[in-house]
Amino acid sequence: MHELLAVELLWQLDMISCLLSIVITVKTQHVSDSEVSAKYLFSEDFTLATTMRLKTSLLKEPKHKELVSCVGWTTADELYSCSEDHQILRWNLLTSETSLVVKLQEDLFPIDLHWFPKTVGGKKQAQAEIFVLTSTDGKFHLASKMGRIEKSVEAHKGAVLAGRWNYDGTALITAGEDGQIKIWSKSGMLRSTLAQQGSPVYSVAWGPDSDRILYTSGRLLIIKPLQPSAKLLQWKAHDGIILKVDWNSVNDLILSSGEDCKYKVWDSYGRLLYTSSSHDYPVTSVSWSPDGEVFAVGSFNTLRLCDKTGWSYALEKPNTGSVFSLAWSADGTQLAGACGNGHVIFAHVVEQRWEWRSFEITLTKRRTMQVRNVVNDAGDVLEFRDRVIKASLAHGHLVVTTSLQCYVYSATNWNTPLIFDLKEGTVSLIVQAEKHFLLVDGTGVYVFSYEGRLISTPRFPGMRTDILNAQSVSLSNDTIAIRDKSDEKVIFLFDALTGKALGDGKPLTHKMEVVEIALDQCGPSSDRKIAVIDKNRDLYLTAVHRLYREHNICKIGTMVHTMAWNDSANILCGIQDTQFTVWHYPSAVFTDKDLLPKTLYMKDASEFSRAPHILNYVGTQVTVRRCDGSLVYSSVSPYPALLHEYSASSRWEDALRLCRFAKDQSLWACLAGMAMANRELTTAEVAYAAIGEVDKVQYINSIKDLPSKESSVAHMLLFSGHVQEAEATLLQAGLVYQTIQVHINLYNWDRALELAVKHKTHVDTVLAYRLKFLQDFSKKETNKRFMQYADGVEVDWEKIQAKVEMELVKEREKAATISVRNSLASRR
Repeated sequence: MHELLAVELLWQLDMISCLLSIVITVKTQHVSDSEVSAKYLFSEDFTLATTMRLKTSLLKEPKHKELVSCVGWTTADELYSCSEDHQILRWNLLTSETSLVVKLQEDLFPIDLHWFPKTVGGKKQAQAEIFVLTSTDGKFHLASKMGRIEKSVEAHKGAVLAGRWNYDGTALITAGEDGQIKIWSKSGMLRSTLAQQGSPVYSVAWGPDSDRILYTSGRLLIIKPLQPSAKLLQWKAHDGIILKVDWNSVNDLILSSGEDCKYKVWDSYGRLLYTSSSHDYPVTSVSWSPDGEVFAVGSFNTLRLCDKTGWSYALEKPNTGSVFSLAWSADGTQLAGACGNGHVIFAHVVEQRWEWRSFEITLTKRRTMQVRNVVNDAGDVLEFRDRVIKASLAHGHLVVTTSLQCYVYSATNWNTPLIFDLKEGTVSLIVQAEKHFLLVDGTGVYVFSYEGRLISTPRFPGMRTDILNAQSVSLSNDTIAIRDKSDEKVIFLFDALTGKALGDGKPLTHKMEVVEIALDQCGPSSDRKIAVIDKNRDLYLTAVHRLYREHNICKIGTMVHTMAWNDSANILCGIQDTQFTVWHYPSAVFTDKDLLPKTLYMKDASEFSRAPHILNYVGTQVTVRRCDGSLVYSSVSPYPALLHEYSASSRWEDALRLCRFAKDQSLWACLAGMAMANRELTTAEVAYAAIGEVDKVQYINSIKDLPSKESSVAHMLLFSGHVQEAEATLLQAGLVYQTIQVHINLYNWDRALELAVKHKTHVDTVLAYRLKFLQDFSKKETNKRFMQYADGVEVDWEKIQAKVEMELVKEREKAATISVRNSLASRR
C-alpha cells in the first residue's frame, strides 16, 4: 500500500514538474502571468506556444546591380547567385567573401538555376559540378562550376521559366513561356514534349520518385505521370496565377503560391491541407527544407518560416523587395533568397527547442545550445566546433550532429560529451532507443551505441536514405523497422545488433500502403510488436517475430491520425477520430480480442484542435502539437505502467493489490490479458471475475483441471483463438484424441475426420458426434466423406465412452509419470 501511495505522489510531482517547465518557459518568452490561463494550471492538460525563428543577414549594399532572379547552393557554405546584371556571383559563407564567377553575355538574362544532384543512393555523381541555367532567350545552358557554358540548347519560344533536374540526375525538365513542358537527357538531348498548353508555365517540380511532374497552368495545378497512358490530376488551386510550386520527396507534400497573395499546402492527391491568410503582396517563392519538416515563403519585403502543416514559426520583414527564389542548403540549416533590389538574403534557423522530462534544450546560435533543468533551474551551455545540423533528446541522452562530428551527451553529465567523426556530414534523421540510436545520412543507415561504437548498418535493395523520415523508420533496443518507398506496403525488419534481416529475411507486407510505423520500446525481443497506420488511417498491431507461419496482423483502431509508444512501458497512445485514446495493453488483441475495448482510456480530443500530432509519450506525459503550432501537455494515469512493470517481473500479488487499490475496470482488463499471456491462470481467474466475464472464469477453471501440461497449453492457445497452434501442441505430445475432440467442439468436422482416419483411431467417435449434431438440428448427412465412412463403421456409444475414459486415464498416468520424473530430477 505504501508503494501505491508513493506512485500517486510521484505522479503529482511529475505534473508539478511539467507545470514548472511551463511557467519557467513562459517567463523566458516574456509572456505575462495573465496569459497563463488558470484552466491550464489546474487541469491535467497544459498548453504552450512553440518557438523557432530565422536569423537573417543582409549586406548594407547589394553586390548585384539589378534584380537577382535565382540562387543555388553548391555546398552547405557556398552559394551561386544570378542576376539581370548578367553576373554570376559565388558567396562563401565561411570567409564572408563574394567573388565573380562569370560575366554572361549582354543578351542573356537568367531566370532559373539548378545544380546537378551531387549524390544518388549514397554514390557521388561524376557530373555533379554542373548546373542548368534557364534564360529569357528561349535557351537553357549547361554550365560548369567555373562558369563556362558547356552547352546551350534552344528549348522554347519565349523565356524558359523553369529548369529542374530529377533526383537521380538522369533527366532535366524545362517549362516555358510558350506553355510547353519538355524532358531532356542530362547531355541536353530532347526526349519528349510532355505537355502543351495555352498559358505560360511559371513553375515545375518532380515527384518524389521522379515518375510524375507537377506544373502550373494559370490558376490550376497539374500532376502528370510520365507514362503516356496514365491519367493526369488537375485542380483549381488559387484565385490568381500560380507563381511557384515545390514538391518534397520526404513527406510527399506540395507547396504552391500565387498572385492571390496566399500560399497553400496540398497532399499528392490534390487535397488541401492548409491555406494561409492573404498577404499584402503576391507570394513569389516557396521552398521545402530537404527533410520536409519546415518550408520557407518569400514575398515583398517578407520572409516566413513555416511548419510542414502550414502554421508559421517566424516572420521577418527585411528590406529585400520581392523574394523571387528561395533555396535551402543540403543540410537544411541555411536558407538563401534572391531579392528584387539586388540583395541576396541569408538566414539560418535558431531557437529550436527539444524537451525531455525536466530538461529543456535550446539552440541559441548556430554552434551553441543552452541546457536548462526546470526543476532546479540549473543551466549549462554547450559549444560546438561546427554548426549544428540535427539534434535529438530522449532516453536520458542528447545526440547532436554537426557538419563533421556527432556529440553524445548524458543527461547526468553535460560537461564531457562523447565525440566521433561522421563519414557523411549531412545527417537527415536521428532516432533514439534506450540502448542505442540511429543516424540516417546520404550514404546509409547506421546504428550506434551511446558509447559511440558502430553497431550495425542495415540495408535492403533499392533503399533510398534521402526520403527516410520519423514516420518511415522506427528503432527499439533489438529491432529496426524501415518502410520501403518503392512499395509502401512493405516493411523491412532488421536485428539492431547485427543489421541482418529478421527471421527468414522476408519483410512484413501489409494489405494497404503504410503511412506510419512504430516499434514498442520495452520487454524482451521475442515479444516485440510493431504498430502500423495505413492509408485508410486504420491502426494495426503485429508481432515482429513470426511465431507461426504468417504475421498475425490485428486491427486495433480506426481513423487514427497520429500515435506514439510510451518510453518505459508498452502502452500506446493515439488520436482516433475525435478521441484521444490510450491502449493500456494493446497486446490483449493477441490473447483475448474481447478484452481490448475494456483496456482503453478515451477522452475528447477537441482541445487538440484539427490535425494534431503526438510528439512523444514520456512517463505519464503526452506532448501534442496542435495545428496552430502550440504544444499541449496531457497527463495520463501512472497505474497501467506500474502494472506492466509488475507483470514483467511476475509480481502477480502486487499486480492484484494495485488493481484493488485503483478500482479501475480497465486495469483489471489489462491484468486479465497479461496473466493469460503469461499463463498465470490463478491471477487471470481473479481478473476476469472482477470484470464480470463469468464464462471465461469457468473455462479457465476447466483448464486448471486438465491432467497434463500440454493440454493446458493447448487450451490456452484455443482461448486466444490459435486453433492450428493448439492442434500442433497436442499432436506433438501424442494426444490424438484430445486433438480430435477440439475440432469436434469447434464443429470442424472435416478436420476431425481427417485426423481420425490418418491416425486410425476414434473414427467412430467422430461419426457418433456428427450424427448427434445432425439429429439435434434435424438435418440429413450431405458430406460425402462422412457418408462413405458411415456405411462401414458401427456407432456404439458405450464403446466410445469406454475408449474416451481409457484416453483420459492414459493422459493422467503420463502426466503423473512426468511429474515424478521432474521431482526426482530436482532432488538430484
